[in-house]
Amino acid sequence: MRIRHLPLLFCLLLTALVAQSAEARERLLWLVRDLPPFTIFEGPAKGQGVIDQLLPMLIAQMPEYDHQIVRVNRARGIQMLQEPSFTCDPTLLWTPERARYVHFSQPSLGVLSSGLVVRTRDQALLEPFLDGQQVDLQRLLAQTRLKLGIVAERSYSVQVDDVLKQLPDSAFSRHYGNDATASLLQMQQLGRLQLVLGYWPEVRYLIQQQNGSLDDYRFYPIRGVDRYQFLHVGCSDTALGREAIAHIDQLLPMLRRDTLPGLYARWLDTELQEDYLGQARHFFEQGEAPGR
Repeated sequence: MRIRHLPLLFCLLLTALVAQSAEARERLLWLVRDLPPFTIFEGPAKGQGVIDQLLPMLIAQMPEYDHQIVRVNRARGIQMLQEPSFTCDPTLLWTPERARYVHFSQPSLGVLSSGLVVRTRDQALLEPFLDGQQVDLQRLLAQTRLKLGIVAERSYSVQVDDVLKQLPDSAFSRHYGNDATASLLQMQQLGRLQLVLGYWPEVRYLIQQQNGSLDDYRFYPIRGVDRYQFLHVGCSDTALGREAIAHIDQLLPMLRRDTLPGLYARWLDTELQEDYLGQARHFFEQGEAPGR
């Protein structure tokens, strides 16, 4: 009788050990927000963003953790990264402020920098402040009463953030909620806002989702800002966060060379795709991105 029960006892013991092992794994919270073309929550391209496709690749190669994807807005995501929790954000820009509480990976992807979005009907407002096709954003906002729509707690790169810090709070219309950029574009469409700071691939996608015409908008790069900036994975600066980044840094070199540029390029204007892919091949040749 006892021998007959051995297989059953073995199975129960194995099940208990597996359950115990699963319970022992630390839970890693991945913070994502609706941020096309990186993460797309709704619509025909749902789940086809760059980071939508990157995250499963990272998760599959990090079986030591119990992974959970959490949707947050930018302000809440920054708040969670400052808490003593095990959280990571795959779409972070490096800034000195964030470096005080976030442990950053090596650069993962070079993306086109942010710029100024205006309606075609309002582009004459910018003409005195243009240097070629680039806008002097600091002078524009300092010398006019125009308001700039921005997403609260979002970094637009160290260079752009430095420009914004020089301006009074009255120069901005900040949006704190979900779908922040889409809401700012709707305000612009209604004439309640003339200027929106954004990334053209994101804005382009949102305009099309709102059934707008791209011909009704113009995008201007900001004078003095590098053409490309670099995304990182950032985790809470704790022992667990630093351990996760050490593993992620082992995975990123191949992904950023072979996979991520192509996933991003498909969201660019057709005439930019080939140029971007050519540039992207040289982003990390020295082992580091040419800037944060």
